[in-house]
Amino acid sequence: MAVDRRVALITGASRGIGRGCVEALAATGHHVVINYRSHGDEAAAVANRCRAEGIEALTIQADVRDRAAVDAMFAQAIDRFGRLDVFVSNAASSIRRPFIELAIDEIAYTLDVSLWGVIHTAQAAARQLVKQGTGGSMIFISSVHVVQPYAMSAAYNMAKAAGHALAMTLATELVGDRIRVNIVEPGWIDTPGERTWASDEKLAEEGRKLPWKRLGTIEDIGNAIAYLASDKADYITGSVFRVDGGFLLPVIPHE
Repeated sequence: MAVDRRVALITGASRGIGRGCVEALAATGHHVVINYRSHGDEAAAVANRCRAEGIEALTIQADVRDRAAVDAMFAQAIDRFGRLDVFVSNAASSIRRPFIELAIDEIAYTLDVSLWGVIHTAQAAARQLVKQGTGGSMIFISSVHVVQPYAMSAAYNMAKAAGHALAMTLATELVGDRIRVNIVEPGWIDTPGERTWASDEKLAEEGRKLPWKRLGTIEDIGNAIAYLASDKADYITGSVFRVDGGFLLPVIPHE
């Protein structure tokens, strides 16, 4: 199916940061492919909001750990839209526990989702963009954990650091194909996943301690993604765009 709009595929897009990316890209005129593994009702709700604004939205359930499922997802997206212009690697998983207490299968699961999932989907996206020969944009959701590897997140820290290296490698390899590859490093973002570890009240309290006096929002990240996917960012590749409200600034009073 031919379209006159750009097409974006976002992994892990039913909720949280992924949802913010979908909504921001849809708001800037992109048709969207919404990947999800679970929370299908939320994926459908996001798609319906996009459709209400005249945007075509395709939801696809696929586990990014499964290469066959990933390949089938990209094939379905291309069959529907005829092309791909923007790829956002967002799907991730984390287990917060001291390294010495982590079971090997817990480490393996985190790496399967947060690293191998990135590898599978990024390779499929890069191959499609190169095949089309018309350039494009690949954006990797990383984390400030790459710069400051916080305790209790060993497997996640490793995965994000490796994903960062992959993205920079792709920026170098794909520049001749006019494919821009960039990284977004979110700070502490208010997402449903954070409520696994803390209450609303605790998150609000911790947000007030940050330099910008609040946690980041999924809209903050979505806005960054929409900019990097746009023609306004045409001269930007191989860059790291930190969106953290000063989270990594030196620890000084911010009153």
